[in-house]
Order: sequence, then structure tokens, then C-alpha cells
Amino acid sequence: MADGAATLEKGMGQGTGESDKRRQILEGARAIFMSAGFDGASMGEIARAAGVSKGTLYVYFDSKEALFEAIFEEESRQQAEQVFALDSSDHDVQAVLTRLGGAFVRFLSRPGVLSPLRTVISISERMPAIGKRFYEAGPATGAARLCRYLEDQVAAGYLAIDDIEVAASQFLDSCQSTVFKPLLFNFGSSPTDERINHVVGIAVQTFLAAYGVR
Repeated sequence: MADGAATLEKGMGQGTGESDKRRQILEGARAIFMSAGFDGASMGEIARAAGVSKGTLYVYFDSKEALFEAIFEEESRQQAEQVFALDSSDHDVQAVLTRLGGAFVRFLSRPGVLSPLRTVISISERMPAIGKRFYEAGPATGAARLCRYLEDQVAAGYLAIDDIEVAASQFLDSCQSTVFKPLLFNFGSSPTDERINHVVGIAVQTFLAAYGVR
């Protein structure tokens, strides 16, 4: 009976969108994961940080892994919605890629983004399913959206690309050059807007030199 009530409460919360209680739990879990890491976090600590009972916590998430996955899936969804919302009818490729590159690097440089990523990297060898889901929800989704935009520009005659998947990945990697890896390894500080604009500008110029139609 208790299990049925828990399932009902969970279904009701998710059926009406992300509830305040679920949001409260995710925020508490995020704080614990960032301070203690995945292995150091416990469901009890997460419940206390979220201000809920362990029983309520388990109504929404049946494991620490499920909680962690929910957090990074939310981050990935935000990235896709905010950064990779590309309009294929916009044929000003230079402007589109410049906006995308800047938004992408600024998203990666935000406080709180790198900690979950480092955690995924640290646990993906023994928990490959988490690594797979993280990659599918984040990097693979963003690259796929960019691929669709580039495909449409090739079809419209604005670009000439033989391997669109490689071209999209090359562009995204170029935007991160000298910026992302230092942050990933806690080397140096967050890049300035000037630095981001400089690096992204070079990435866009290089891309158009290789794939632009003259």
C-alpha cells in the first residue's frame, strides 16, 4: 500500500511538471554532490540538505544514481534549449556560429557546470551507463542539432561539407580551444568575454575558410 502511494505521489508530481518538492530535492542534491562528490554523498545527507525526509526523497528518486542522472539531464536540457536552438532558415552562417560558439563556451564556463562533468568522468569507468547517458543527453544532442543546421545550409547552397558530423565536432572543439581544458583541470580562472570572443572568432573564420561557398 505504501509503495502504491509513493508511486502515485511521484506520478502526480511528474505529471504536472517539475514540482516544487522535486526542485527542492534536486537543489539539495546538487549542493551535496558538489561539496562531497558522488561517492561521498549519501541519501541521508541529500535529504537533510533538501529539507525533506528520506521517505519523501525516495518517493521521487529511488537511488543516488537516479538523482545524479536527473541533475545532469536537466543541465543538458538547459544547454540544448539555451545554446543549440538553431534556426535553419537563418542563412547568415557566420552570425549563427558566432552566437552559438559564444553561448556554448559561456555555458561551459558557468560556475557549477564543471563539477558534475568531473564527477561523470570519475565514475564512468565503473558506471558506464551514467557516462553513456550523460554523453547522449549533452554533447551528442548539441552536436546533432548543429549537424541538422549545417545540413540545411549545405542543402541551401551556403556551405559545402563532405562530412557534416566531423565538421560540427571540429567547430565545437575549436570554440573550446585554450578555454575549456584549463577550467576542467582547475587551472586558471574563467575566461573573459574578450578571450571567448577572440577564440570563437578564430573558430568561425577557420570553419568558413574550410566549408564556406565562394
